[in-house]
Amino acid sequence: MAVLRAIRTLLKLIAGALILALLAFVASFIVVLLTAQRDERRVADAIVVLGAAQYNGRPSPVLQSRLDHALKLYRLKLAPIVVLTGGIGPGDRESEATVGKRYLAARGVPTRRIVLRPRGRSTHASMDDVAEWARSERLDTLLLVSDPFHLARLKVEAWRIGIAAYVSPTRTSPISNNPRLELEYLLAEAVKLPVAGVRSLAGD
Repeated sequence: MAVLRAIRTLLKLIAGALILALLAFVASFIVVLLTAQRDERRVADAIVVLGAAQYNGRPSPVLQSRLDHALKLYRLKLAPIVVLTGGIGPGDRESEATVGKRYLAARGVPTRRIVLRPRGRSTHASMDDVAEWARSERLDTLLLVSDPFHLARLKVEAWRIGIAAYVSPTRTSPISNNPRLELEYLLAEAVKLPVAGVRSLAGD
């Protein structure tokens, strides 16, 4: 009987943990979904474009949509500088940031107004790289550009690095234009967001 009671207790603990995990996931998904609807565009010290894939020197459709949105914000004079992130992927010869610079320069953005921060191969690493640059330049506010699904995690990362940041999503990404694909990304972010939050609290 003692063994059965121990088993029942263990099963209850497991069930309770699963319920808590499910509630946490649902809450995280709601935060990701609601943040994806926000556009906080405002005057800032710099516009920061989060990297995405490039194909043999050409921006992928996802990266191009982010660059086009950053270009729009730059032309609205919301910031005098565009910062491009994204390193060199496996098998690539150029960084995502370098490809982005060529794309924006071809569309009229002076190269002196473009800053490359190509060392990051993840959101976490890219934001660390941007923070290092922003502090060296004594900048206070950043306007972060990415896909809608990405915004909640960017807010957490900005809080982690101690930078006042605002988010502005592209609305032309092929991810956003594919409801099934977008849902997959939103669900994935609902898992990544708590992880980013724990890492931030841990000071990582």
